[in-house]
Amino acid sequence: MTTAQKPKKVAIFDIDGTIFRSSLLIELSEVLVETGLFPPDARRHYAREYKSWLERKDSYDKYIMAVVESFMKYIKGVPYKDFLTVGQKMIVEQKDYVYLYTRDLIKDLKKKDYFLLAISQSPKGILDPFCRALGFDKVYGRIYELGPGDCFTGKITDEHLIANKANIVRRAVEKENLTLKGSFGIGDTDGDISMLELVEKPICFNPNQKLYRYAKLQGWKVVVERKDVIYPITN
Repeated sequence: MTTAQKPKKVAIFDIDGTIFRSSLLIELSEVLVETGLFPPDARRHYAREYKSWLERKDSYDKYIMAVVESFMKYIKGVPYKDFLTVGQKMIVEQKDYVYLYTRDLIKDLKKKDYFLLAISQSPKGILDPFCRALGFDKVYGRIYELGPGDCFTGKITDEHLIANKANIVRRAVEKENLTLKGSFGIGDTDGDISMLELVEKPICFNPNQKLYRYAKLQGWKVVVERKDVIYPITN
């Protein structure tokens, strides 16, 4: 008779803005334009929202949604092999563009034998190499449908699954033999709340306003990294 393996503790990380100091999708879209896989119109699609955000006249959410719309429109017909080549090159060049706090937290939790789980709305094709370099055990991201000739169709596979991070956590806990006892969750926006509510040790890192307000009500840990300073905000 074999003894059942003891469940592993889990640490769940958002990626964009939490580990990576930008958005993988934004950086990928820029590189796709630069390499000619996307036309210049793809960048113009979100230029106004980008300018409004830089000038603090409008929100980051509107900017990132415009990038998503552009990506969904112009990824159609792009061969997967070309996408993968460009994406992997981008990751090699930008894999170290990370926050110190979360980078060091990952290293510490890895030493303590935590199962590292990444959940992001960025394309899984670029999440995999980025997260693999950091030592993640499992990665969930958006999977874009492939059609004839292994070219993208412009559709997302099982979009409803990646939209709810709490459901992904529950699924991973059961599938990977994990426990939420002693678990960590690290996120930066209100889209991470459902995931943070499941863990024992939620950390709101550089949170947006909605997450910050919710964290204050819940008494969650809030950490801010600015330039070379890392400091907690006490409730």
